Amino acid sequence: MTERVAVPPAGWDAEGLARLGEAIGFGEGRSRYIGGWVRDALAGVPAGDLDIGTQLLPAEVRKSADAAGLGVWTSPSGLAHGTVGVTIAGKPVEVTTLRRDVSTDGRRATVAFTEDWEEDAGRRDFTINALSADPLTGDVFDYFGGVADLRAGVVRFIGDPLQRIAEDHLRILRFFRFHARFGRGMPEPAAYDACAARANDLMALSRERIADELLKLLGCGVPVPAVGFMLARDVLKPVLPEIGAAGLDRLEQLVAAERAAGLAGDPVRRLAALVPQDPASAEDIAARLKLSNAIRKRLALAVSPSTEPPEVLAYRIGTVNAVDRLLLSGRPDDAASMAGLQPPRLPISGGALVARGVGAGPLVAKGLKMVEDRWVTEGFPDRGRVEQIADQVAAELLRDQ
Repeated sequence: MTERVAVPPAGWDAEGLARLGEAIGFGEGRSRYIGGWVRDALAGVPAGDLDIGTQLLPAEVRKSADAAGLGVWTSPSGLAHGTVGVTIAGKPVEVTTLRRDVSTDGRRATVAFTEDWEEDAGRRDFTINALSADPLTGDVFDYFGGVADLRAGVVRFIGDPLQRIAEDHLRILRFFRFHARFGRGMPEPAAYDACAARANDLMALSRERIADELLKLLGCGVPVPAVGFMLARDVLKPVLPEIGAAGLDRLEQLVAAERAAGLAGDPVRRLAALVPQDPASAEDIAARLKLSNAIRKRLALAVSPSTEPPEVLAYRIGTVNAVDRLLLSGRPDDAASMAGLQPPRLPISGGALVARGVGAGPLVAKGLKMVEDRWVTEGFPDRGRVEQIADQVAAELLRDQ
């Protein structure tokens, strides 16, 4: 029985896709939907990007799409790898000429174009990612048993796992990410063994690529088993030796806390659970992974335990950071109460103290901090009470001069 996906894809402009299809040969079998969208549609999970494979050369795709009145965008690196971007109703579609690998070095590949659908599918990493579908009928083309693997919850390399990892070392992390999304039970043995055997290959990758893939894995609905499988065979040890069993326990507790609070899983928060629970270590790991300054700060704030009331915490470090810390501290009910909370603002400024006779300069800054601390301690009372606090603070400062 031929597997079939629903076409046109839900959420996409049917008229725009039809125009693109007429331009690049949907009806003649020259182009198909490929990869992740086909896999996700078969799995019944929300589909992401829509990608198209084609037998046409990039210049032909560009010319035909442009003639059809569709927005076309390209980049030098994209064109070198056969990809032309087309905009349909404001949404991007990548149209990529079928390819075969000429050479690989573990980080990038040199490719040549082909018209052979199976050859193009064969250069992909896993059987479940090598599927394609007729854009008009929805009929699925499956050259390597990907449909059966998807149904069985098996993530399997195409061909020799060791060779596929040698071609692109990032496939180690991708294997565990896809196992977290689609796998059931233990990982496929040959793939698992190969990932463990070649774990040191991760050291050849840029830290940005490692971070991107790790955060994608942690963003999966239930990442704990996949991370556990990685730690059991020391897959992360070459690049993140600090992460161990304690981090896995914290991650499991965090996922449960997120669920109890009714909050979506957050990959940065989950990374905070994995790393050692002190700000210096968290920042060191974030720097090694070349994460943004904002994420570095977020990790450092998340790993500092707190017993402060949630409103106070939100005021001092911001709502997002407060939710991180509350969930990591095992306080899901408090975290849930933060939804939509906007931290209050101190209703007076330093001018209120100057008006009360406090000299401008460092003394005003000191006094305003005193007012703020008392306002926070009292649970953010209204302006009337803050004016009283300001009277008290001004009197103390003037008395001590």
